[in-house]
Amino acid sequence: MKTLVKSVEAEFRRYKALAEGALEQVSDNALSSAGPCGGNSLAIICWHISGNLKSRFTDFLESDGEKPWRQREEEFANRAISRGELMTKWNDGWAVLFATLDSLTDANLSESVKIRNQELLVHEASHRSLAHISYHVGQVVYIAHSFASESWKYLSIAPGGTAAYNTNPAFDNPRDHASRNERKQ
Repeated sequence: MKTLVKSVEAEFRRYKALAEGALEQVSDNALSSAGPCGGNSLAIICWHISGNLKSRFTDFLESDGEKPWRQREEEFANRAISRGELMTKWNDGWAVLFATLDSLTDANLSESVKIRNQELLVHEASHRSLAHISYHVGQVVYIAHSFASESWKYLSIAPGGTAAYNTNPAFDNPRDHASRNERKQ
């Protein structure tokens, strides 16, 4: 049975689609530009998300989630990259995550894994990763919105749209929300 695993996967897909919907709204040059107040660029955050997912979910049940080959500090280096390079790197990490989630069953959720030599149950590690990714996707959305300014298209309920949305809540389900954002791109 995969009921719980599919639920976690759906939330990851929602956050992936939100980030991609945000990235789509900025110019290629903005991808490598520093965020507000000189913060991380969109490229840095996406590089970090990809590196984290790749490390955590490669050989997920067999090896520590912090792989010796991961270069975490390098993920935060300034880089000027094309949209194609960014999306290739981005999708590399997500592909590892989704392949791993596809291989898990709900029975695996009570097994143990390690991250930085700290033991966690699979469901704890999954939720930890989901929270980490959602935090960074929030940053991506915020930074992209600041770059897009008045041309920004909201990825969920736009300000002033709550009453209309509540009459027909079309994307409360994470899969529906992800599909809606994927269609906008």
